[in-house]
Amino acid sequence: MNWQAIRAIYVFEMSRFFRTLLQSFVSPVISTSLYFVVFGAAIGSRIDQVEGVSYGAFIVPGLIMLSVMTQAISNASFGIYFPKFIGTIYELLSAPINFLEIVLGYVGAAATKALFIGVVILATSALFVDLTIQHPFAMLAFMVLTCLSFALFGFIIGIWAGNFEQLQLIPLLIVTPLVFLGGSFYSISMLPPVWQTISFFNPVVYLVSGFRWSFFGVADVPIGLSLMAIGGFTMLCLGTIWWIFKTGWRIRQ
Repeated sequence: MNWQAIRAIYVFEMSRFFRTLLQSFVSPVISTSLYFVVFGAAIGSRIDQVEGVSYGAFIVPGLIMLSVMTQAISNASFGIYFPKFIGTIYELLSAPINFLEIVLGYVGAAATKALFIGVVILATSALFVDLTIQHPFAMLAFMVLTCLSFALFGFIIGIWAGNFEQLQLIPLLIVTPLVFLGGSFYSISMLPPVWQTISFFNPVVYLVSGFRWSFFGVADVPIGLSLMAIGGFTMLCLGTIWWIFKTGWRIRQ
């Protein structure tokens, strides 16, 4: 394993993050505050509690998941797409490093950035609601796994994308709607039976449910299914990336 190469890619990507720290740090704080104003104040005044948890606290895991998923995808997709765009990816492909080391560098940096944003949002949420985390280690594990899996997914999007517009296509048209419809701001049990059944086909439901369980001990689906869902998604992304580097799809074109 070429740790020096991994470190070089990782440090380069992280330095780009800190150069835009104002945008990276302040933007999620403002967005989270607005969500609390709109959902916590406006809707929370009409919904006192959900499954024994105050509505303001109930939406915190969903807010974190929304930001963590989108940030992980955005950072990873841009990180690998930009070398494709300017042509420096051929330097990576010709260097004495394998695909796993490239993935570790880019995905590790993207996951770190998303994890940082998740912690920032968690701290911001504590300013608005009283928050108690029943299973802190499980919460951290779910957050790290989500950062890694969606950073891998973003890496695939970055390789697939043919222009900057396509980088935002899947996050905006697929991922964000799935998060909003995945129980981020409500419990699946609040829906009519038909919509409950439909919701269980949304993979984000399992991630949000497991993450919310780590906070409050309540979940829409069993915790085991949540772990299986995120584990299966991670393995699927890893297998896809392995195939991409093996065949050169969208890389050597």
